[in-house]
Amino acid sequence: MIASPPSNSSTSCTLQLLHLEDCVADHKLLRHCLRQAGIVCNIHWTDNLQDFTTEVSTKVFDAVIADYYLPGFTALDAWQALQQQAQARDTPFILLSGAIGETAAVEAIQQGLADYVLKDAIVRLPHVLARALEMAETRRAKAQALQDLEASRAQLAALTEHLQSSIEQERAGIAREIHDDIGGALTAVKFDVSWMVRNAHNAAGVAEHGQAALEMLQHALGASQRIMMNLRPPVLDQGLVAAVHWLTQNFSQRTQLPVRWVCQNPQMQVPAALQVVAYRTAQEALTNISKHAQATKVSVELACDADFLTLEVRDDGCGISATAREKSKAFGLRGLAERARTVGGWLDISSQPGAGTSIIVSLPLAGSDCQGDELDPRCTV
Repeated sequence: MIASPPSNSSTSCTLQLLHLEDCVADHKLLRHCLRQAGIVCNIHWTDNLQDFTTEVSTKVFDAVIADYYLPGFTALDAWQALQQQAQARDTPFILLSGAIGETAAVEAIQQGLADYVLKDAIVRLPHVLARALEMAETRRAKAQALQDLEASRAQLAALTEHLQSSIEQERAGIAREIHDDIGGALTAVKFDVSWMVRNAHNAAGVAEHGQAALEMLQHALGASQRIMMNLRPPVLDQGLVAAVHWLTQNFSQRTQLPVRWVCQNPQMQVPAALQVVAYRTAQEALTNISKHAQATKVSVELACDADFLTLEVRDDGCGISATAREKSKAFGLRGLAERARTVGGWLDISSQPGAGTSIIVSLPLAGSDCQGDELDPRCTV
């Protein structure tokens, strides 16, 4: 004897089987065979397609066992009827028939039937049934695992989006505090020290120390402004075009590299979330160029149509090797790709060693307003 095959029901170990058979003797033989094998089951019996369809539409079965040739239809018709029931599509369907021929058996298996057993070898049925139930359970577990994985990915994407949004909000808050508190205080102190320097004509030492303090304050002011700009540049409030253009100008001034700036739609109106993603992509790409690319020229292109916002940053530098891109700590580019995914977009990186690198981010506008004159101004920063 073999142990009872597992049921897909967690509350019962009794199998629910549906037997499609027009011969009473064969049905009794099936019952005897399963009972002898020690399989605990309830067997529902029908001999016509209409009743079969009713059964599978109103009840849940662990498996279907069917003869091939029946009055007016075949087991393949029953299989198609079973597939019309969403809750029953994964139910194992086993043929138990006479000599149906190899061609018919192969066709049945190709359509998705679990297995077939000749009536002359019905003693094999318990083993075939157990295997079919095990495979069905494996498929269900795999489908559930994929469903759970997809749900986990969705949760991860939502969490990432929330974290990115929180980071941007925190950066904006810090930038405002630096501007309002630290920057304001330093400016006030700078005015006081300037007055001291102007009015300390008879005290050379005081004037000297005052001048040194003034220079330090000027340095602190510059640092606070630089930190504020890196956190969230105020120019971003003027729109994406102005922000990216400012970024390219600032990059060119710092690195002395010529930057070709192309904007196909200077009046574009882009949702705030997409502006941040595009700006941070340009910022990270230009930072990587200054650190690693050894480039002689850079191109930044921004375009917007009815469907997509596209930003491309391209250089003629040394390129990025496949090994460098796959490094476990290569978080910069991965972070850009994840940023794009949070708003439904994607990041494309094209690079060959010695042939430069192109980074393109494409962001769906999803019906957002992106209007403006179709201009194509080109300039070198």
